[in-house]
Amino acid sequence: MEQHVEAAPLERNDQVWGFSPVATPAARVLVLGSMPGVASLKQARYYAHPRNAFWPIAAQVLGFDPQLDYPRRLLALQAAGVALWDVLQACERPGSLDANIRGDSLVPNDFTSFLHAHPAITRICFNGGKAAALYRRHVLPGLASATLEYVDLPSTSPAHAAASFEQKLAAWRQALRP
Repeated sequence: MEQHVEAAPLERNDQVWGFSPVATPAARVLVLGSMPGVASLKQARYYAHPRNAFWPIAAQVLGFDPQLDYPRRLLALQAAGVALWDVLQACERPGSLDANIRGDSLVPNDFTSFLHAHPAITRICFNGGKAAALYRRHVLPGLASATLEYVDLPSTSPAHAAASFEQKLAAWRQALRP
């Protein structure tokens, strides 16, 4: 006898919430992801997936030990004038892939208040194409005419295999320059 399993109705159980920004008032560069992945959410740490290249790249570019504990890595970023955040405050997304973010569930972060509180930021670097697209579609139209430089960078995610580590490193080195 064949069993019939009905599909469960879409529930809002894939709701994810991002982190607070990591920034000092003197930050000059803001690195934006789209939304933390599952590994990051579980550990409550930015770029926690062991194969994500963000920390090895940041360490090489900014000159700190990538094996530092997480709080010290954050301090190294802050000392270099680099802030971290995500475009989205919340969304529905099963799993970690940006492609699975449900378009009708997006809640962008409050960039007007953030940029007002961090007036030294002159450059926003997007960690991957989805972060750039989300920002340009859901944030940029609502911002007052800020004179910011925008830099699209290859994603440091292990899911983005189109660029080698060396290619990613070269692009990020240029973007995080003082």
